[in-house]
Amino acid sequence: ARYLAETRRFKGTVRFIFQPAEENEGGAREMVADGLFDRFPLQSVFGMHNWPGLPVGCFAAGAGPMMAAVDTFEIQLRGSGTHAAMPHLGTDPLAAAAAVAVALGAVSTDDADPTRSVILSVTQVHGGDTWNVIPDTAFVRGTARSFLPQSQDAVEAAVRAAAAAATHGVQADVDYQRRYPPLVNHPGETETAARAAALVAGEENVERHPTPTMGGEDFAFMLDEVPGCYVWIGNGPGDGGCVLHNTRYDFNDDILAIGASYWARLAETVLG
Repeated sequence: ARYLAETRRFKGTVRFIFQPAEENEGGAREMVADGLFDRFPLQSVFGMHNWPGLPVGCFAAGAGPMMAAVDTFEIQLRGSGTHAAMPHLGTDPLAAAAAVAVALGAVSTDDADPTRSVILSVTQVHGGDTWNVIPDTAFVRGTARSFLPQSQDAVEAAVRAAAAAATHGVQADVDYQRRYPPLVNHPGETETAARAAALVAGEENVERHPTPTMGGEDFAFMLDEVPGCYVWIGNGPGDGGCVLHNTRYDFNDDILAIGASYWARLAETVLG
């Protein structure tokens, strides 16, 4: 409250970026392609995300790789539908889908260096709409996360190999898309962001070497164009499933003033 009551000034221009389609559809990519930074030149760009599991009043700002690249895949399995009581008269895409899903479960790797790990998750298996019919088609969809181009190459090859090896006589078509690049913070701007966070929360409450996460963020497209930093602000405990992308997630209103204070301090730090 004492800080908010003070009168501060900065010299320069602060631009607020209101971005659509952050999840999956790459709104940042479209804004950059549409000339965002040509129309509104910036010397640096900054972003922030609330982070369950990080205590309220804390920040994380790490230089280098912070969040993973995001790939998506869809495997369409096309067979020949038939009566469920006569499976020998058709080819079953659901059996193939089950085999593919099991095979993909073995693709993830764990490395002591998290930036060399690969996470592959099957998130959808669709097929059929009644009890007594084997359908013509089934779909297996999911996402892969990694930090290195060679890891992306390896996981894409593994997805294609799993689809080809477990087709059970059906045809498998793979649509593999590399949606988002890894989010990589720039060292100078990260130091600036960490200093601003420390002015708000105290140096002891700023984690400068957080473990990178396999979560993805399309702010990465902006960081590929303009130097900057993406920080996490503590949302409090993730107890009881209160984590991101979970039905029990709950934004902590108590961090609103902390986050606003960070942005004000950051503007003053960069443009003081």
